[in-house]
Amino acid sequence: MTCIIIDDEPLAVDLLESYVSKVENLKLIGTFNNPLDALKLLRETSVDVLFLDIQMPEITGVEFKKIIRPEVKVIFTTAYSEYALESYDLNAVDYLLKPITFQRFLQAVEKVQEKTVSIQPDDGIDYLFVKTEYRHQKIVFSDILYLKGLSDYVAIQTKEGKVLTLQNMKDFEQILPKNKFIRVHKSYIVSLEHIEFIERNRIVIEGEYIPIGATYKDAFWKQINGE
Repeated sequence: MTCIIIDDEPLAVDLLESYVSKVENLKLIGTFNNPLDALKLLRETSVDVLFLDIQMPEITGVEFKKIIRPEVKVIFTTAYSEYALESYDLNAVDYLLKPITFQRFLQAVEKVQEKTVSIQPDDGIDYLFVKTEYRHQKIVFSDILYLKGLSDYVAIQTKEGKVLTLQNMKDFEQILPKNKFIRVHKSYIVSLEHIEFIERNRIVIEGEYIPIGATYKDAFWKQINGE
């Protein structure tokens, strides 16, 4: 996985850089003391993981997270524990409190790996690989009935059964093809192909009644009606 480090403290950058060098599946492609200097690299290069300090001049790490591509996995680093709740509200993978130990750093990297869904960029590909427990499970799009977001993980209901993953709903919403899947509720993404019928703002798939949330209702009906 490619990664960059953004921290206005040179010593903090040096420490994280030394940690990255010890992890075989991490490749450091840039370090920055000013987050604004990192924008060009983030726009032009595919970056998997961003180690991002929160308390910085000009723009905070929290503000910076809001303007970068959502698919970049962010691990916040800070000396201030009061930012923890806000970082998780932004779907950060983890929150590392300074001074950061190597063991705690490894735990954060493992969380990134567990949350990684991989899919080929070729439009003809009709499947994805989902990290679940100790393996990457191949799932064909046509086998997916719906996805249900739970507190700490997502349950992917397929024709064969249920697959659990730590990946979040927002990432699946971006990865799954828009002509086959649609988010209908904060906790549900459904396969259009497998909808049996719609009744009173509820979708029925394989006997499961799935609510259509008010936030998603207009977009859902537009897609259903081909608008």
